[in-house]
Amino acid sequence: MSEEKKNIRNVKIEKQMKQAYIDYAMSTIMGRALPDVRDGLKPVQRRILYGMKQLGLRYNKPHRKSAKVVGEVMGNYHPHGDQAIYDALVRMAQDFTYNVPLLDGQGNFGSIDGDPPAAQRYTEVRMDKISEYILQDIGKNTVDFRDNYDESQTEPIVLPSMVPNLLLNGSSGIAVGMSTEIPSHNLNELISGLKFLIDNPDCKLKGLMKHIKGPDFPTAGIIIGKKGIRNAFRTGKGKVKLRGKIKKEVQKNGKISLVISELPYKQNKAKLIEKIAKLARDGKLDGIKDLRDETNKEGIRVVLDIKRTKQDHVDIIINKLYKKTRLEQTYSMRYLALVNGIPKTMGLKEILNHFIDHRKEVVIRRTRYLLRKAEARAHIIEGLRIALANIDEVVAIIKKSNDVDDAKERLKSNFELSSKQAKAILDMRLQRLTSLEVQKLEEEYKDLIQKINYYKEILNNESLLIEIIKEELDEVNDKFNVPRRTLIIDKVEEFDRLDLIQEEDVVITITHRGFIKRVPESTYRTQRRGGKGLIGLSTIDNDFVQSLFLCSTHDKLLLFTNKGMVHQLNTLDIPEMSRTARGLSLRNLIMLEKDERIIDYITVDSFQDDFSVLYATKEGYVKKTELEEFENITKRGLIAIKLRDGDELKSVMKIKDKGTFMMFSKKGYGIRIREDEIKAQTRTAMGIIGMKLRKNDEVIEIEDVNEDDTLIFMSENGYSKKTEVEEFSPQGRAGKGVIAMNINEKTGQMVTAMKVKPDNHIFAITEKGQMVRVNTNEIRVQGRNTVGVKFINLNKGDTLKDISKYQDEKEKVEEKEENTEENKKDDGEDEE
Repeated sequence: MSEEKKNIRNVKIEKQMKQAYIDYAMSTIMGRALPDVRDGLKPVQRRILYGMKQLGLRYNKPHRKSAKVVGEVMGNYHPHGDQAIYDALVRMAQDFTYNVPLLDGQGNFGSIDGDPPAAQRYTEVRMDKISEYILQDIGKNTVDFRDNYDESQTEPIVLPSMVPNLLLNGSSGIAVGMSTEIPSHNLNELISGLKFLIDNPDCKLKGLMKHIKGPDFPTAGIIIGKKGIRNAFRTGKGKVKLRGKIKKEVQKNGKISLVISELPYKQNKAKLIEKIAKLARDGKLDGIKDLRDETNKEGIRVVLDIKRTKQDHVDIIINKLYKKTRLEQTYSMRYLALVNGIPKTMGLKEILNHFIDHRKEVVIRRTRYLLRKAEARAHIIEGLRIALANIDEVVAIIKKSNDVDDAKERLKSNFELSSKQAKAILDMRLQRLTSLEVQKLEEEYKDLIQKINYYKEILNNESLLIEIIKEELDEVNDKFNVPRRTLIIDKVEEFDRLDLIQEEDVVITITHRGFIKRVPESTYRTQRRGGKGLIGLSTIDNDFVQSLFLCSTHDKLLLFTNKGMVHQLNTLDIPEMSRTARGLSLRNLIMLEKDERIIDYITVDSFQDDFSVLYATKEGYVKKTELEEFENITKRGLIAIKLRDGDELKSVMKIKDKGTFMMFSKKGYGIRIREDEIKAQTRTAMGIIGMKLRKNDEVIEIEDVNEDDTLIFMSENGYSKKTEVEEFSPQGRAGKGVIAMNINEKTGQMVTAMKVKPDNHIFAITEKGQMVRVNTNEIRVQGRNTVGVKFINLNKGDTLKDISKYQDEKEKVEEKEENTEENKKDDGEDEE
């Protein structure tokens, strides 16, 4: 009894409760609820990945029962309930929870309807490929290990992750007195932002947000409120509104259906459908005739059939759906994670810097490990080389020795070898004495010396270290990036039909008689040079294709006519039709005079951008007007340029006064002029002479160019070539120009010229509607005074009419980043 009393302490209960609660709180914060800023994982997630690695459950190995994984993790690393481990495992395999799932599940792992996963004895799992990059190099002393809970094994404190997982997949957790809610982000944007921050460590948040736009949820949806994103990125806390996506579908009989195709993050589809049905039954949501769930493997599709009603009433139904259901919700962000074991709320830049520091440490530790291994092996080989160079003496020493230890000491003494080298010599097999083996040893030694020098350079050269980190980030991005899913808009009033329609590239054709249509760009496959092409549209007698445009369904178009007028049209206003359809009369969309036709177009994001519009007329006149003058275009259109008698507008382009432009004529001449030579004029001005034309010649095209650009030329009989811009020296305006394409009877007149990049795709269309899509790599680069090669085999009596260039996603992003942010004023929200 006296012994038991020795182990009893008298303490104040309030003090003990306080201390016990602090201990519990810290255990929850550090050991359960919050992720580490470096690898973005909570302890249970980290242990699941490490446990699966120990089991050999790589992405290219067979699945194993989830119960096996849970048992491994619980028995060796995580002494908590098996259900908690399985719940974490399930979430790591759900593509509606994680942007890029870390695990590959087989079986029922739950659904967006809230269905529970099957029991762990039924489901199977293995690591997904991205987890290889989170665990990569873990065996190369890149991170510290500690004893597990019973000191029977060791486990990593953090994983060496090449993936910015904290922001890629986000994290959610409730600790004691604090919580974290980190949304997921787009991998491509994260990698771009990380590389930008590495190159510009003192950058402002505004610069960083040009790369990382905001959260990107696995369930897509729409974010309303860029200010909330800026606040979260600056302070670590912010709120935005999330919306699901609703689109209207009009049937052939005129019936309207509303289709919910995307949900706000973490929303339960089944409960949403129940809520809509209840609102309809209770009379709080009028006009719904039928409600059904048509979701399949292609994606979410909840259909609401609407009773016949006016369009305004349909918009009211949409607004009520957002207001009365979870299709719209407020999402609070809190970027809270563990930094050196201490919870901290951080902004975007600080989180990225912690990840960069982690990658630096991992690469340095990995390099030191590889250097030690290489030096150790080189040390052994140096000893073997000495032995091979003195093999007879070595053999004699070994034969004279009493035992192994005696031989080792004699070798060390005679050849100044280390103990490891002497042991390696004694362990060497006789087969290593062959000339082939000796040669292999020499090659291995040379390779090791190169590696040693490279590893030392990494450790001594910060720039090389940074380049390695950036290359590894690019490797991750190349393998796992996906397009942004979540649309971001600033205000609710900006939410329009464009936000509900997936952006895609389309081909727009306009005929001489004014018929217009759009067709998805994917309709036309790429062909080799000299192909016949496909029927692009059906024309009628005395009609032919006049213009061909390539743009996006989200573009706002300014359409310019031969009479110098400009009209505004959204791409979506142009009806989508089949490849061979004739099209809709333009006069149903805009007001055109008799003999007036569309000759060119530009796309516009904002009229406040620092752009100008440059025009070229048939008779060689050129004019520049500020883009903002076209902001308010009426249904009748606006005057873009006042034309002289007999003159016509031929070509239009958008410029920024930072280079040169070229004018081209149908007889194959071109002139290069500096853009700053042309002063801006009002819309109603007539312009100034840009190119003096030869007899019976006329301007066909204007194009902005830089010294390193490449031009493509096309003639009416299907001949084409590429020529470098550097072959055209800049001239003052009003010159006659130089030969750009050697025109003759075989080629026919030049019809167009355009700058292109490697791997660009161009679309060409003929008068009779034949269309061909070709990679520009198929067309050879030739000098100015050349004819070119046959580009398209034309049918008898047909001629090439127009071409347009397909701009790939990379070009669009580069152009967007270069142009849209350049001159915007800082609103004060972005400073850091």
